[in-house]
Amino acid sequence: MTLARARRSVLVIDDGSPRNAPADGVHGILGQEGVSPLELLVRGRAELAGYGGSLRTGRVVAAERADDGFVVTLDDGTTERARRLLVATGLVDDLPDLPGLRERWGHDVLHCPYCHGWEVRDQPIGVLATSERAVHQALLFRQWSDDVVLLQHTAPEPTPEQAEQLAARGIRVVPGVVTEVLSTSGRLTGVRLESGEVVERSALTVMPRFVARLDGLTGLGLTAVPHEMGVGEHAASDLMGASSVPGVWVAGNATDLMAQVTGAMAAGTRAAAALNMDLIAEDTTRAVADLHR
Repeated sequence: MTLARARRSVLVIDDGSPRNAPADGVHGILGQEGVSPLELLVRGRAELAGYGGSLRTGRVVAAERADDGFVVTLDDGTTERARRLLVATGLVDDLPDLPGLRERWGHDVLHCPYCHGWEVRDQPIGVLATSERAVHQALLFRQWSDDVVLLQHTAPEPTPEQAEQLAARGIRVVPGVVTEVLSTSGRLTGVRLESGEVVERSALTVMPRFVARLDGLTGLGLTAVPHEMGVGEHAASDLMGASSVPGVWVAGNATDLMAQVTGAMAAGTRAAAALNMDLIAEDTTRAVADLHR
């Protein structure tokens, strides 16, 4: 949108499957609270078209540098050319492999309290521990509910300091490996432990491994690297979204694994402005060269 409003020729290539598609609604966007992810996509496409931007439904399967720009190949075999690229491909949530978990993802299996904590407020919440970060997640969700349990699952035992923090906040630690996520009539009801015990819960939080979606872009030299917080892999960029590949910017979850929708939108706007300034500099250099011919 920012580039279209800057009177640039803009083509958005999108396959219509955003990361948050399973969610019932998007929260925290002023003026669009609770809108469904796919409806937000429809609105965005219409607004882009209103400023002369173009859209192609599809997925990029290859990209390479060509002349003074780039050529991208789509999954239907066609190609498009561009002077610059802005990668906003998001990420993949690598979820724990548990029966019943993926089916409830985005509904009552979640990971971000700022995205969906309000919707599960005051409900019995279970935190599925797969790493040492689960203690942080349990303490975080305690803000939204008095009834939070930490399901030990495959994570290390809390340290004495962590155990004291959990106890002080009334968070019970449940030992044992979780083998199944239980649901009835389209609602999560709890988890089953390896012992056969059922722990009743209305919501379950997990900490997926976040992996930037960069399929088809490795030909540019754009690759995922480990995130400094140890939460997954991302495309590294500077504060304005410039990647290590000249002419390629990255915005949103592809580079900032922790960004919510509003943060990703802001990053896209910032990267677009930087990209536009880069084009202005190039256009000016060419104009000066033409002046002296």
